[in-house]
Amino acid sequence: MNSFTTDVIVVGAGPCGLFAVFEAGLLKWKCHLVDYLPVVGGQCSEIYPKKPIYDIPGFPQVLAGDLVKNLLEQGKPFHPTFSLGERAESLQKLEDGKFRLTTSRGTEIIGSTVILAGGLGCFEPRKPAIENIVFFEDRGVEYIVRDPEFYRGKKVVIGGGGDSALDWALVLVEIASHVTLVHRSQQFRAAPDSVEKAMKLAENGKLGLITDGQIIALAGSESLERVTVQHNDGRMESVECDNYLPLFGLSPKLGPIAGWGLGIEKNAVTVNPTTYATNVEGIYAIGDICEYPHKLKLILCGFHEAAVALNAEYKRLHPEKKHVLKYTTVTGITEL
Repeated sequence: MNSFTTDVIVVGAGPCGLFAVFEAGLLKWKCHLVDYLPVVGGQCSEIYPKKPIYDIPGFPQVLAGDLVKNLLEQGKPFHPTFSLGERAESLQKLEDGKFRLTTSRGTEIIGSTVILAGGLGCFEPRKPAIENIVFFEDRGVEYIVRDPEFYRGKKVVIGGGGDSALDWALVLVEIASHVTLVHRSQQFRAAPDSVEKAMKLAENGKLGLITDGQIIALAGSESLERVTVQHNDGRMESVECDNYLPLFGLSPKLGPIAGWGLGIEKNAVTVNPTTYATNVEGIYAIGDICEYPHKLKLILCGFHEAAVALNAEYKRLHPEKKHVLKYTTVTGITEL
């Protein structure tokens, strides 16, 4: 079992959680971030990494994936640690006032402060309506690619037509023995560059491409052996495979956080709009996961909330100290 001790436990490694690392670092605090997704960046990385964002101050346009890279670079001097691919399951307040967070994989993190930055909540994969799909989960069906090397030399079928499906098809075609991409339409919802690359690979016989069809059945004894594709014209086609990746996006749910004794409204955590503190002392919520009057669900607002919340927490933990906000233009950035 892994265990970590830190100053600030950040639940959610999206843009707001990553910026919290920077703001905490300015206060000489270290952060440990927990996220159910296997990569940092939240929706920006998993759903639309190549989508341009237009409302980040100072950037007339920035790709979502590039924003994540910049935030990681900004927080690097403060050496954050991560538990990725793990869901925050339980949170316990200890006798000394600190918190112990336990993840779905049994990892324990001890910290003095908790920042909830889980976006719209815990993202769960959208599962296709295939009768026996649960039986094949972890027996050939995976909803998230945690390690591309796991698929080396295997026959892989990917379902979906968005950025995630196309991006992983382009990666795995270089690793797996064969990759087949199945999409219900001839129109893709992915970046044009990714679609163009996939089409060229299909034309050259390096990528199997089935459009106007969808997977309706899975078969195998102990593990997945083949899938059945139903074409829009009614034809059936069997495709042999070792793994099936249904990459149809993620569905946000508040998840276990809903049972932590926090105020909940509109499927979000209610906070004090002047500090972003929850009803539990030492726990704050920022970004899309929090709710207060006139709340705007914008990344730039989450950045502001991170700065305010952490400075408010510093005052709470150190009431004897006079806290004067120091500008980075004066102090610069000092590594922890």
